[in-house]
Amino acid sequence: MPIINTPLFSMRTAQPPLLLALLLVACQGQRALDAIPVVELQGTAYEAAALVSLEDQPAWDHEDLQNVFFLSSQIISGGEPESEEAFERLAEWGIKTILSVDGKAPLAEVAERFGMRYVHVPIQYKGITEGELLRMTKTFRELPGPFYVHCFHGKHRGPAAAAVGRIVLDHVPREQALAEMRQWMGTSPAYEGLYATIASCSLPSMNASSAYQWDFTPAVGTSGMKEAMVMATRALENLKSLEGNAWAVDPTHPDLVPEQEALRLAEIFRRSLGGHDLRARPASFRASFEGIIPAAEELAARVSQARQVDKQGIEQAAALMTRIEGSCNSCHKQWRD
Repeated sequence: MPIINTPLFSMRTAQPPLLLALLLVACQGQRALDAIPVVELQGTAYEAAALVSLEDQPAWDHEDLQNVFFLSSQIISGGEPESEEAFERLAEWGIKTILSVDGKAPLAEVAERFGMRYVHVPIQYKGITEGELLRMTKTFRELPGPFYVHCFHGKHRGPAAAAVGRIVLDHVPREQALAEMRQWMGTSPAYEGLYATIASCSLPSMNASSAYQWDFTPAVGTSGMKEAMVMATRALENLKSLEGNAWAVDPTHPDLVPEQEALRLAEIFRRSLGGHDLRARPASFRASFEGIIPAAEELAARVSQARQVDKQGIEQAAALMTRIEGSCNSCHKQWRD
């Protein structure tokens, strides 16, 4: 298995192991918690991610898998596998269990064909809840490794979940796990809640993990606004890829047609506006969705395959993409989670 031969491991063997003697605390009938030392924060948890200085470690990127980091012989963090080739590569690396923390239901059946098991624990950007930590720690402690841990891009939620595994399975100090999130995988300082979880949240004990009744769900369904956000993210990523190709259809991805993707984005937001969960949101929140629809429809007209996209058309399409992304980023900044 190629993981063991990476330079990362010779470097990491010099790191002091976490003390093996972990104390258990009883809380009036509540679950016992491992006494894993927390980080004494003097500022933000993101700032604490600089307490340990790591050597540069570039991501392993490939057409099938992006932002991949071999954190140990048991834990690999990266982006979402979306093709047969990606799952085949994971199988070649010896992966036995894939843990997804993305909102999208994973391709569990495809993974199973390659001899791997999927576990789905979708989390948010604001942090990891107690129940989510229970499911993660139970997965790391009871299912076979090596583990491949991912979100969508492998930069924020996935690295935080991988950090949980690094602590409870590899027994690294929290400072090391935090440093890997920030210095290697590029987890944004905007997601302080993810850093704070790793820095100071109580982690379930072995007893708590064992007592927790859960069937390692391979795919959690999404609905309403949450599902819309997952679908919209995918459509926007497809549009950005097409923009990078001057809005021409890539022969290797003939199913991605610029006009169709733009119209799909508009339809996702249009349907969301009729949903109950969105109707209950503030008017300013709904306005963000309403503003994207005409921009996406205009983009569809600009990049229509019925006519050639000239220089002027490309510039107009770029302006519309900036407008759409600006609306999304503004909405995320104010309302995400």
